[in-house]
Amino acid sequence: MDVIGIIRTPYQTKEECPIQPLYASRAAGRVEVFEPYAQGLTDIETFSHVYLLYLFDRADAVSFVRSTFLDDTPHGIYASRHPCRPNGIGMSIVKLIRRDGNTLVVEGTDILDETPLLDIKPYIPKYDSIPSASEGWTANVQWRWKPDGRE
Repeated sequence: MDVIGIIRTPYQTKEECPIQPLYASRAAGRVEVFEPYAQGLTDIETFSHVYLLYLFDRADAVSFVRSTFLDDTPHGIYASRHPCRPNGIGMSIVKLIRRDGNTLVVEGTDILDETPLLDIKPYIPKYDSIPSASEGWTANVQWRWKPDGRE
């Protein structure tokens, strides 16, 4: 895979970074798409939200069963969103504020600063929202992460 850009956020460390965009709704960021890929941004500004797919380039060792940021019970890596994954691909939905040339100004970043960008896809509610979807094991877990990053 080619890295197509870089994600800029206020988060320098894993400890500062929220665990989901829900807890980072006002966190501003910039998505800088490298010039050879910039033409692909045509019409992106017609969407209110986009998926960012990126590399967990600072994740720790892969472990297929581990506790998560939500609780201490071990879960399979594919039943969680933990960054320590075999292929280290992350995904976040962010609010698109505007496009400035090859840069997207976004809100709701839960991504470390200078994270390599792999792809951008539009969030399309009629295709992407599934109200009847199950929350799996997370349905009964009380969220312990606080917006200031402390438990």
